[in-house]
Amino acid sequence: MFEIIKAAGWPIWPLLFASIIAVALIIERSITLRRSKIVPRGLLEKVVVDLRRHGVSAEMLQRVSAHSPLGKVLAAGLRNVKSPREVMKEAIEEAGRAVVHDLERFLTTLGTIASISPLMGLFGTIVGMIEIFGSQTPGGANPQQLAHGISVALYNTGFGLIIAIPAMIFWRHFRALVNSFVLDMEQQAVKLVEVVHGERRG
Repeated sequence: MFEIIKAAGWPIWPLLFASIIAVALIIERSITLRRSKIVPRGLLEKVVVDLRRHGVSAEMLQRVSAHSPLGKVLAAGLRNVKSPREVMKEAIEEAGRAVVHDLERFLTTLGTIASISPLMGLFGTIVGMIEIFGSQTPGGANPQQLAHGISVALYNTGFGLIIAIPAMIFWRHFRALVNSFVLDMEQQAVKLVEVVHGERRG
């Protein structure tokens, strides 16, 4: 591995740094963006049962809000349970925007790495090409410098693509996952509003 890095030259170091960040973000988001943590099953049903039995209390609001991102959205609605339907929906939407912002954390960075990695690889290719042309002398090409220029060009291009392809795949996967969570939370929040205002039984 060290020999490959040495052959790729100094342009490989920014790519290595980007790859470390990408791997760290992919692991962190894979752990964080799990359905059981974001939109746990049965939470809405438990909240509705608790609401009908005991009503809204500060302890209940704190417990529900700390439970999960879905809990934060439902808790925002429960805080305004005695308000008109529109006020309750507005509170839920505001909490939802904050939750979505948290869910999308680091995705911009991952998307940026996916976009710029091929460009960084291309930069390495240009550096390699400069070295190839620099190896040309009146007496002929310097084989060692020529080989080094070719290795710099090829390794950086390849490494840029190796980073960009998985980063793009995971970025799109996480974006789709967040959109799925948001849709699920919206549906459950609407159910809560309808249950509170007597439009459905739960």
